[in-house]
Amino acid sequence: MASVKNLKRDLNFLFGDIIEAVYVWQLTNPAADVAKSEEIIDEAITSFDEAIDAVNAKGVENKKAHFSTLKNNVEAKAKALVEKLNNL
Repeated sequence: MASVKNLKRDLNFLFGDIIEAVYVWQLTNPAADVAKSEEIIDEAITSFDEAIDAVNAKGVENKKAHFSTLKNNVEAKAKALVEKLNNL
């Protein structure tokens, strides 16, 4: 299993890349309404905060299961955000 430091860095890169992609979309579509894209950014920030809180959770009985669940949740949220971005 990767270290917690590397996991936090990977989460930062993942959600940062999604936010960056939204900004690129906004720049390439200046006439489009940015309200929906701003919602994607807000959701990405919220998802990042939730993931970091889960990484920092203390008193977890089964760490392997906890991080496995976290990985699946983050993967699902990231896919959903990318899908929303693709549908703009």
